Amino acid sequence: MKSVFQRPSLVSTFLVLALLAPLSQGQLVNASEKKAIEALNQLDVKGRAPKTGYERAAFGSPWSDVDRNGCDTRNDILLRDLRSVTFENQRDKCVIISGILRDLYSGETIDFIRGRSSSLAVQIDHVVSLSNAWQTGAFGWGSVKRKEFANDPLNLQAVKGSLNSQKGDGDAATWLPPNKSYRCAYVARQIAVKSQYALWVTPPEKRAMLRILSGCPNQELPGRQ
Repeated sequence: MKSVFQRPSLVSTFLVLALLAPLSQGQLVNASEKKAIEALNQLDVKGRAPKTGYERAAFGSPWSDVDRNGCDTRNDILLRDLRSVTFENQRDKCVIISGILRDLYSGETIDFIRGRSSSLAVQIDHVVSLSNAWQTGAFGWGSVKRKEFANDPLNLQAVKGSLNSQKGDGDAATWLPPNKSYRCAYVARQIAVKSQYALWVTPPEKRAMLRILSGCPNQELPGRQ
């Protein structure tokens, strides 16, 4: 009598091995892709904590060189977001003296010229402001994590200076970019930052985010830049 057990085919063996094999880096990235609305619904929802104890210095010196590339964070972000840049020194290419910004918040094109007053035309916005972060969880962090947050490229955007000032420490419930075509991506970026750092959202903030994302339910979270 023939045995009822048969050796698995090569095809079956390869399929089993493929299922057991660890995912590659690219596969892991694809597997972790998430819709912004899904990530939002996974964030805790609470009221704002007191602002007591908040100060800019709690997040370290402004624009540190956290990635140790020789350039401070401000110039790293300007290099990322500006076009047609020129440098103070062509050898180290750290200090940017001019460039052109296609501002996502306003939809305008803005010339950046380094100078005591002219630099104010383009500022670096914390997409989730440091004050908002403090009141939604960062008050409990150590100094190292706060410094990382303040210099994280995911949470930084070169923008029109007047709009950065207008926004202040507002969240999605109190301030949104005038450029309506960018609002879905803007809210998704705030959600990505809050997800990355386990910050919570307030009830009005979540309602505002849901309202924006209702018009773009397939909006994905941005990756690190």
